[in-house]
Amino acid sequence: MPEVTPIRFAVVGAGAWGTAMAAHLARRGQPVSLVTRRPEHALAMQLARENRDYLPGIGLPDNLAITSDLGPALRAAQVALVASPSHALREWCAHMGAVLGPAHQLQLLLSLVKGLEADTHLRPSEVLAQVLPGVNVATLTGPTNAAEVARGLPAAMVLAAASPGPFVAEVQAAMSGPSLRIYTSDDLPGAEYGACIKNIYAIAAGLCDGLKLGDNARAALLTRALTEMVRVGEALGARRETFYGLSGFGDLVATCHGGWSRNREFGQRIGEGHLVAELLAGRRTVVEGYRSTNAFFGLCQARGISAPIMAEMHAILYQGKKPAEALHALMTRELKREANPPAV
Repeated sequence: MPEVTPIRFAVVGAGAWGTAMAAHLARRGQPVSLVTRRPEHALAMQLARENRDYLPGIGLPDNLAITSDLGPALRAAQVALVASPSHALREWCAHMGAVLGPAHQLQLLLSLVKGLEADTHLRPSEVLAQVLPGVNVATLTGPTNAAEVARGLPAAMVLAAASPGPFVAEVQAAMSGPSLRIYTSDDLPGAEYGACIKNIYAIAAGLCDGLKLGDNARAALLTRALTEMVRVGEALGARRETFYGLSGFGDLVATCHGGWSRNREFGQRIGEGHLVAELLAGRRTVVEGYRSTNAFFGLCQARGISAPIMAEMHAILYQGKKPAEALHALMTRELKREANPPAV
């Protein structure tokens, strides 16, 4: 590995994923501040050295600074990791812009968000660039469960930037270590689209489990889901090969099989007969795939992109279609030849 230069990080958002990344960076010896939305949340974590709300049972390193004061943390940082639900991203960005001021040292805004903005269909990095212009934007994504990263179990991710340069390479080295390997990519749209779309198919995989359809059905679903992911991504301007990497296939496998996956569990409970509204009511954590289904369905409709699995998931989640009826619709589509394997 290249020589590691210390980089000052701020992690904005203290949910499970933001906390896990902050803990990882602190273990790497990097100066890092974890910024909470609520002062009482910051105080509770400072006293317990644990995020009992979102990542219980995992101790936080002593060298991790925890604060609710966004301004000083952001102005001192060279890299800001933004960890928020997609629907709250623009609000977080506006707050960041209001406290940042001209005397900041930020060189990179790094999105940890896995969802499109609902009304505009913008990717997270596009929202960051729009609200906070003048700073390079990138995304960090891949098949990673927050609790496993926080515990230091092995994982790999991709850091995708539209303009990767020497500083991005320094960030890659600073974040990488024995328990987390970071790859880089210049296909920012592909990395973000893969990270968003896979949550839709994770809900579908959960439906298979809830309906007790068996391993054959799940394998067939995920195979066709990957094909659909590639088709949608290419039509939206991403590169085909990106979807066979960590942010596409890798994240798809992890999210569709992991017992920790909120999206998979959400789909499973729908398959077992629970109502969508009932499952969404009063949740502390966000099911990104629910919102992503609506956003991507609208985007595909507007662009004329064929996405039958996505369309059936939209019908289930937003139109009250029965899962068994959606399965029947997919299984009785016009017969066709399977496409040749991709050249990657």
